[in-house]
Amino acid sequence: MIGAWPAGVRWVAGALALLLTWASATPLRAQDAGFPRAQLEPEAGSGSTAKTLAVASKYLISTANPLASEAGREMLRAGGSAADAAIAAQLVLGLVEPQSSGLGGGAFLVHWDEGRKELQTYDGRETAPASARPDRFLRDGKPMQFDTAVRSGLSVGTPGLPRLLEHIHKRHGKLPWARLFVPAIKLARDGFEISTRLYFLLRWFGTDGLSPAARRYFFDDNGSPLPIGYRLTNPAYAATLETLAEKGADAFYSGPIAEAIVDTVAKAPNAAGDLALADLAGYKVVERPPLCFEYRARRVCSMGPPSSSMTIAQTLKMLERFDLGHTPDDAMRASALHLIVEAERLAYADRDRYIADPDFVAVPAGLFDPAYLAARSALIDPTKAMAHAAPGTPPDLAKHTFGIDATRERAGTSHLSIVDADGNAVAMTTTIEGPFGSGLMAAGFLLNNELTDFSFKPADDAGNPIANRVEGGKRPRSSMSPTIVFDEHGAFFAALGSPGGSRILLFVIKTLIGLIDWQLDAQAAVDLPNFGSTGRAVELEYGWSTIWRALLLKSYGHAISPDLMNSGLHVVTKRNGRLEGSADPRREGVALGD
Repeated sequence: MIGAWPAGVRWVAGALALLLTWASATPLRAQDAGFPRAQLEPEAGSGSTAKTLAVASKYLISTANPLASEAGREMLRAGGSAADAAIAAQLVLGLVEPQSSGLGGGAFLVHWDEGRKELQTYDGRETAPASARPDRFLRDGKPMQFDTAVRSGLSVGTPGLPRLLEHIHKRHGKLPWARLFVPAIKLARDGFEISTRLYFLLRWFGTDGLSPAARRYFFDDNGSPLPIGYRLTNPAYAATLETLAEKGADAFYSGPIAEAIVDTVAKAPNAAGDLALADLAGYKVVERPPLCFEYRARRVCSMGPPSSSMTIAQTLKMLERFDLGHTPDDAMRASALHLIVEAERLAYADRDRYIADPDFVAVPAGLFDPAYLAARSALIDPTKAMAHAAPGTPPDLAKHTFGIDATRERAGTSHLSIVDADGNAVAMTTTIEGPFGSGLMAAGFLLNNELTDFSFKPADDAGNPIANRVEGGKRPRSSMSPTIVFDEHGAFFAALGSPGGSRILLFVIKTLIGLIDWQLDAQAAVDLPNFGSTGRAVELEYGWSTIWRALLLKSYGHAISPDLMNSGLHVVTKRNGRLEGSADPRREGVALGD
């Protein structure tokens, strides 16, 4: 069987077999690592394909699929803006990479307006139905089985993506709205070839988690996934896109499309959902203040809560007093990795305790207080791992106590980065949550399972309310962290982000340190082995270099948890007067420009 797989998959399988033998001797397994998110690999790997650095002088786009990148570049060639290209690319991603994002989900988007020198962040995250209550995922006082909750109507939040796309077009678009739908409509009508990645994910995922409509779309009558190269059409998706192109996002949030969504959720297996037409009609995009901070003379900007980008900010600020190296030769030194994962452990402890939807929870501003971060950084010993990374007590902490988090986060999602001919930039991370979302399909697209990003338990064992508990109209906490970086002179330097569930923050931190500290180009920074810690163990990406890095890190007292760590980093940088772009070798994307 392995011999029939693509070379990249055979390489991963071989490395997996070798390293599993080694990993069995490590003191801590992934499932015992104490992660409240129970992080495993829900979106399986499909091999690795080497990518080369893309170089352009006018504009550049990097997405998770060549067809999406081509659609975005088509808009850029037509004089479109970065926002135009993002919309066209996203509509194609929802068709050709349906396991990761689409109209049935949501997104965070960071936009840089070069002419106005203005940075804006847009929250298109899904919301819980108005009727949702904190005990939504409890049965007889105990949390539901996670996959049962995912494959039910209870997991589906109000999609935010269509409204977000229209919102940014009104503010930053140049081309006509309907023009942006042309590539995706054509592909949906004429068909696209099933890629190797989509095929292997379908084979790995199977039919059990999909609704009958989704099974009929992705699998043949014998229950086998449609083969690589099969030309798959989606007339229902094309019809939905044509309606939105003509009538705008209102046609998604009311009328037949909205009714199809609500009906599908109400008839879901395992448990019916309560998403209502009023929830769809009332959805609004939120423009939030960006979260910006200085790191080694650069200005790094991302989303504020309910994004967890504060974790990136805390980590880098705690590391700023340390020398992590200054050249490409310094990359991935064990002494630097030790410092990075220790800072991440402290930052994740704060994240799990304090960060949630700021419209419902008062996120402590003191999490970014310089004196507080200095005290947290002082807990890092350059010579050994701390026994336990506990949350701190920020100086302005409200009198009420935050409960110990019980959230589990799945690693689906996609990311795209774009710079247009005017120098405007977009970083957008987009998701339907886990692979294939809830498994429910309506009007040609999959519906999210975003509400399982809430804590299933509303309070901890001591009775303290958990910040990320379910509440009506609330947006679940997210790790999505689209990021734009400016150089020491205030000029645009980079747009980046990644999928990966709670590991998104690790992937973005790795890439930022690669670009800023280790002076790597965009592709070299993405290509670095993934690593980090979301709690106790150090997570290391499988690969030949993992063994010796693991041994070195174990000498600091770290427990090691090897895994595939499937990032999907897409980066555009501006260096030496030219645009440079990279696509993650772990996925099928490509960076294109002129």
